[in-house]
Amino acid sequence: MNSELQEYISNLLSETIIEIHAVSGGDISEAFKIITPKNNYFLKSNRASALNMYQTEASALKNINDTETIKTPEVFVVDTFEDHAFLLMEFIESKTPTNSDFETLGLQLAALHNCSADYFGWKEDNFIGTLPQSNKQNDSWHDFYINERLKPQLNLVRQRNLLSENECPSTEKMLQALQPIFQNTKPSLLHGDLWGGNYVISENGEPYLIDPAMYYGHSEVDIAMTKLFGGFGNAFYEAYQKIHPTDAFTNSRIDIYQLYYLLVHLNLFGKSYYGSVLRILRKYFNSCH
Repeated sequence: MNSELQEYISNLLSETIIEIHAVSGGDISEAFKIITPKNNYFLKSNRASALNMYQTEASALKNINDTETIKTPEVFVVDTFEDHAFLLMEFIESKTPTNSDFETLGLQLAALHNCSADYFGWKEDNFIGTLPQSNKQNDSWHDFYINERLKPQLNLVRQRNLLSENECPSTEKMLQALQPIFQNTKPSLLHGDLWGGNYVISENGEPYLIDPAMYYGHSEVDIAMTKLFGGFGNAFYEAYQKIHPTDAFTNSRIDIYQLYYLLVHLNLFGKSYYGSVLRILRKYFNSCH
């Protein structure tokens, strides 16, 4: 972090910065732990054009915390300085989760998913990684999922020549496949990007969610992401499923919801995700028009 930004943040906080350590912050931003005599802070920094991304993240963190179902770090400042945008929040000292911690996380996520609305989507668009994520409101889950999730990513993979035209299913094909397994879906407030790096268990055993891409969608979307890369213990799923049990189509829906995240990864990181995407497309849409 440059000294000018450090001085700017110190002045914002009215606190002397004692130490700054670079920490892991994902693939998108630089991240730092800032230590002052009073507090520890977490800072994410990027070029100034990332301000909107940080603003939607800060808004989502507050919205999740306001449900009083599961905690998020407190956000202190979202701002720009010279050519940097930054997000300053509470630093959560973390520990390795126990089975009991996973159980708490499962129960609290289930409680978050009980927060509902009369539509799918959200009041504003946001981001999935660095890609825009449309949250145009819709009262039909299959319409929302096809038009606001799958089609934008499929259009992007076509533009980038990562899939051929005949590997991408038509809207009609998607509708035929998804309508029967998307019945009776109610909107749940989702984290939206719940891989193993986007939760923290604090030292006193309290779960925190970070880096949300939130909207109202089917609760199994979050579960699908937890299963894509792992990092969640069995106790998490057992606790969660007491509140939100599975049904005969859950495994198929998990595949379909993972398809969205795999398309995102294909668009962000390239061909290594091609095989996983194609497997799901062929399995459910026969991969042709």
